[in-house]
Amino acid sequence: MAGNSNVDRIYTDIKQMASRFDIKPNEKLNEAAMAKRLGASRTPLREALNRLVSEGFLTFETGRGFFGRSLTAEKTLDMYQAREAIECKLVELTCERATDEELAALKKYTLECELAYHNISDNTGTDSYLIELDEGFHMGIAKLSQNLELIRMLDNLNVRMRFIREIDLEKSRIKTPDSHMDILEAIIARDSTTASTKMRSHIYHSTDGATEAVRKAYARIYVPNEDRKNR
Repeated sequence: MAGNSNVDRIYTDIKQMASRFDIKPNEKLNEAAMAKRLGASRTPLREALNRLVSEGFLTFETGRGFFGRSLTAEKTLDMYQAREAIECKLVELTCERATDEELAALKKYTLECELAYHNISDNTGTDSYLIELDEGFHMGIAKLSQNLELIRMLDNLNVRMRFIREIDLEKSRIKTPDSHMDILEAIIARDSTTASTKMRSHIYHSTDGATEAVRKAYARIYVPNEDRKNR
């Protein structure tokens, strides 16, 4: 039990580092340094690293070791397309399975989020807070679908995409609350075709958009920490 708990702790710490690119794209992981930093022995560290490889947070090359995940426009676009496919199916299932009471509760949450979007100021941490609200809406729909496998897949994508989505939010912040309500109203009407179309339009990302987001992400990743705090 203690061994599993230790692996989980190491996994959580490295997952957080990988998701926000503290482990830089394609950077080779120094296992000895990581073990020392986390107070971990080699076996639980390796177990955690292999788990993160299987979930897409790190990569592994035989004979070379573990590396930070790549950050390219192609991979970013792949994730947006995967999210689009998953969420459109989740919307369809939610139209079929959610109760009126559950949808009323989600509408109340969405209206509260809409107020928060319009009232928030551009302070440090704002983008993280708005991503939290946005993910709350999307995961709210997902949970009402009752499909645990799709929920798990969406949760994984959310964490892997969070860094890039914070950057993307700079250009989509204004339209997000209205888009959410449009999607939800279609779900409440049990119109799965319209709800799915609106969700696809909401998530859609062009190659140009992905390229620009990655360019901004690299700029943020390689800004020294002290400079980043003062931005």
